[in-house]
Amino acid sequence: MDNLHYKTYKDLILDIKANIHKLPPVDLIVGVPRSGMVPAYMIGLALSKPVCSINEFLDESFTKTVKATFRVKLDAEIKNVLIIDDSVNSGRAMEKIRDAVNAGAVATKYNIKYGAVYYKPGVENLVDVALCAVPQPRMFQWNYLNHVNLQNAALDIDGVLCIDPAPEQNDDGEKYIDFILNARPLYIPQYKVAALVTSRLGKYRKETEEWLKRNGVKYDKLYMLENKTAEERRKEGLHASHKAKIYKSLRHTNIFVESEPAQARKIADLSGKICFCSTTDELFRPAKPNKKSRPKFYTLRRIAASVVPVKKWRRKIRGH
Repeated sequence: MDNLHYKTYKDLILDIKANIHKLPPVDLIVGVPRSGMVPAYMIGLALSKPVCSINEFLDESFTKTVKATFRVKLDAEIKNVLIIDDSVNSGRAMEKIRDAVNAGAVATKYNIKYGAVYYKPGVENLVDVALCAVPQPRMFQWNYLNHVNLQNAALDIDGVLCIDPAPEQNDDGEKYIDFILNARPLYIPQYKVAALVTSRLGKYRKETEEWLKRNGVKYDKLYMLENKTAEERRKEGLHASHKAKIYKSLRHTNIFVESEPAQARKIADLSGKICFCSTTDELFRPAKPNKKSRPKFYTLRRIAASVVPVKKWRRKIRGH
């Protein structure tokens, strides 16, 4: 996944602004939930146009909201409608939207165009307007934690699946056990992930597995820090190195999700594979090794010159 194309919210708004001239005349922007609502509102704000969801558009319940919020005379001013999604790949999702629109009353009332901000090169003809080409593989800041690629991912637990323990809970005793058993969930993946890799000590495996089961976390394997004490873990600074070692050994696992930025960067560098930071939504790629200096090739002339000054060496050669 070193060639993964990753787009952030900042990229999204900048790409929209750079390509907004490609949009057709529009009076109403309709977003396709969930991801399509983000660019829909960005475009609506940029063009000062009303926005609604596809469901509100299909049942025409948007009229009251739009009229009240944007003070628009709907019959007179809403003619051109743009239905927008964040991306188009196979076109199946947009085809379902087209079918739903064509089956409703709105199909004959408005001039409807379909669009996507990002598209895979070669499929731009699946929509009426496509703004920016992004090849596969690709992931977005707004959906990487719900992406199908997480089936091949390794995730940390504390700070990703659940909150981090407070300092007073991290006593390596009863308070910590209580934390593990009752930690508030943060993100529960909708897919079964390849691995959970945590620097929690192996002696807490039973409590950890109980929490995972109770919160519906599906995974293939749980890796913990075995045969170590909390003091050894702190003294040796094993958090990132332990995770990176496991991640590197998992041949078919190409994504890691870590909550701490410095650890995420180190995991990427040590494993040689990408790592997301769930706290900042940054994507860390492994640092490229420094280019080795080119080997020096020594010719007879260069060797001789290093021993005898060039002018003397030339005179000696000519003298013979």
